[in-house]
Amino acid sequence: MSGGEKNEFSTPYFLVDEKRLLHNLEILKSVSEKSGCKILLAQKAFSMFYAYPLMREYLAGTTASGLYEAKLGCEEFGKETHVFSPAYREKEFDEILKYADDVVFNSPTQFKKFAKKAKAAGKSVGLRINPQCSTQEGHAIYDPCADFSRLGTTLENFEEELLSELDGLHFHTLCEQGADALEITLKAVEEKFGKYLYQMKWLNLGGGHHITKADYDVDALIRMVRHLKETYDVEVYLEPGEAVVLDAGFLVSQVLEVVHNGMDIAILDTSAACHMPDVLEMPYRPPVKDSGLAGEKACTVRLAGPTCLAGDVMGDYSFDAPLKEGDLVVFEDMALYTMVKTNTFNGMPLPDIVWRDRNGEMKLVKSFGYEDFKGRLS
Repeated sequence: MSGGEKNEFSTPYFLVDEKRLLHNLEILKSVSEKSGCKILLAQKAFSMFYAYPLMREYLAGTTASGLYEAKLGCEEFGKETHVFSPAYREKEFDEILKYADDVVFNSPTQFKKFAKKAKAAGKSVGLRINPQCSTQEGHAIYDPCADFSRLGTTLENFEEELLSELDGLHFHTLCEQGADALEITLKAVEEKFGKYLYQMKWLNLGGGHHITKADYDVDALIRMVRHLKETYDVEVYLEPGEAVVLDAGFLVSQVLEVVHNGMDIAILDTSAACHMPDVLEMPYRPPVKDSGLAGEKACTVRLAGPTCLAGDVMGDYSFDAPLKEGDLVVFEDMALYTMVKTNTFNGMPLPDIVWRDRNGEMKLVKSFGYEDFKGRLS
C-alpha cells in the first residue's frame, strides 16, 4: 500500500498541504469580510510558524494560552496577539505584556490581581465567562461548561464592580461543533450576560467552530455575528484552531512488521501515544488514506505503534490487500493537535515536518533527532 505518497522523506513525518490550507483560509476570510468579525488562529491547535506568513494574509492574529505561545504569535505572526490563561504566573506576567495586545482573565480574582497592570501597559483586558450551557455530546473532557468546570466566571460569581475596567467578555464552550450549537450558546450568553454586553468594546466567541467543514452553516454564523455587532456595538472575535487546518495535514508512517494474535496487527514507526495523543485522549479513530472500517474491505488489520504502551493503538482498519513490511500508511487530518502535542515517551523520535506547496513541491521544514529528546531531560 503506497497511500498515494512517495517515500522521499524519512518516516514518520507530518505533511502540511498548502492548497488545502488555503482552501480553509479563503473560507475564513470570506466569513470575516461578510460578517465583520475578526478571526484569530488558536495556536494551541496549530503552531507551525513556517505557515504564519501565509496565514497572516487571511487572519487577524493569534491567540495564546500563556507566555510561550504569546511570544511565538507576536514574533512570528504579528498583527493582534490575544492571551488567556486560567491563572497567570506572577513571574511571567510582565513579559506577557510585552507581547499581548488583549489579556483575558478567568476569574474576578485574577482580574483584580493583574488587570490594572495590563491597563497601565496599554492593553485591552477581558473576562472569560461561563454561560453554563453545555452543547457537547461524548466529549466531557473538552466541555468547559461541564459541572464543576474551572474555566470561566459564572453569572453567580460575576462582579459588577469590574465593569468600569472591562473592555470585553470571552467565552469558549464548543468543540468541533456547528452553528446550531453556537446559536444555543449565544442565547444563554445573552440571557445571562446580555445586559453587560452593551458596556463592552468586544466579545470573543472562542473556538470549536467547525467553520470549514463541508456541512457547516456559514450563513447562520454570519447572521449571528451581525446580530451581535448591531445589537451591542461590539467587535466580534472568533478563534478557531481546527477549522484553520482541517484536512490540511497528514502523518505518513511505515509498516515495520505485521504480527498475528487473533488478527493481523501492523506495527508502525509512528505512535498514537507520542505523535497523535488525541487518538487516546479524546478518544477518536483517525482517518487513514485508502482504508475502510474493519470488515469493510478484504483485509482487516489493527494499526499500532512501536512503544511499550499496550494501548498504543490507532484502531482497526481494512484495506484491499494485506499490509506488509515497508508499506506506507497515511493518517489524514493530522495538522491539528498533533505537532503541538508530540512527546518523546520511550525515546520515540519526533516526526519530521514537511511542507507541500501549492505547486505540489515538497520541502523538509524541520527534522528532529536525539538532541531533541535529550534536551528535555537532565
